[in-house]
Amino acid sequence: MLDRVRQIRNVPPVRRLVAVTHRPAVNRTVEFSLLGVLALLWGSSYLLSKLALASIPPFTLIAVRVTIAAVLLLAVVRVRGERLPRDTAIWRGFVVQAFLNSIGAWTVLAWGQQYVDSGLAGVLNSTSPLFVFLLTLLWTRHEPVTWRKAGGALLGLAGVVLVIGVDVLAGVGKQIVAQLAVLFGAFLYACAALNGRRFAALPPTVTAAATMLCAAAALVPACFVLEAPWRLHPTALSSAAALGLGVFCTGLALLLYFRLLRTIGPVGVTSQSYLRCGISVLLGVIVLGEHVTTTVGFGLLAIIVGVAAMNAPARTRARGAASLRITRAGSRPAR
Repeated sequence: MLDRVRQIRNVPPVRRLVAVTHRPAVNRTVEFSLLGVLALLWGSSYLLSKLALASIPPFTLIAVRVTIAAVLLLAVVRVRGERLPRDTAIWRGFVVQAFLNSIGAWTVLAWGQQYVDSGLAGVLNSTSPLFVFLLTLLWTRHEPVTWRKAGGALLGLAGVVLVIGVDVLAGVGKQIVAQLAVLFGAFLYACAALNGRRFAALPPTVTAAATMLCAAAALVPACFVLEAPWRLHPTALSSAAALGLGVFCTGLALLLYFRLLRTIGPVGVTSQSYLRCGISVLLGVIVLGEHVTTTVGFGLLAIIVGVAAMNAPARTRARGAASLRITRAGSRPAR
């Protein structure tokens, strides 16, 4: 990997961020297992956030979260003998990634969830795979967008609705601005997954550390201006929850996130937004002794099948893949 990074240094600055476009060979059993771990980490962040917010205001909590993650990831980078890049073009990309993946997405989601019921917010926030699908189809076209992946994305979303409860859809349109904010947060997550492909030449540890440094540089001053954190007296439980958010749900999760972007791609990574819903149900069964209804069971099955369809390797065909393509104006179809 270090040899590959050295090669990137000889590429003109404008092209460095997109120099590696191939996807390495993967062990799908391992990668799917890591995808489940990522879903578990990000799924548990809702509970930890609720505990932390009991005595820590939101901007301060997010600033603490990204700062803890940045310190942890920088330590990992140092132990591994890696270095942060010095090229300004790459750092501009890190700033964009930090905004898409944390600063902007978390802010609009936090605002929107104040006015949207948690169930409906969960459905709206799980639409990231659909946005990745549409952006890939209409804009990036970095990989074939097959009917199987499209069906998997829609089936997974239907499974989320069944698990949370179909009745949550009755609230659609009642708080339209807040609901659009939650959707916009999911859209930013999708953009982050696509933008993250630009750092494929760098180790996931370096990308994650640099991204969190950028986020901390923006959020720490903001929390001091808006919430005066030096006056706070957080409880031990809130402090422990904030520490867990920084170490596990942010630092460790981002290491997995940038690794999976390289191995299974943006569509595969964002499919964990469906798995989070299923994991929350399973945790309720295991920890709280809750029972799974028939509707929830069908929802879980739909999520599993949908995620599998989105991540299954594409089959090559002699006369072209069965994929959705948009023909550019003035271009001739391939014969």
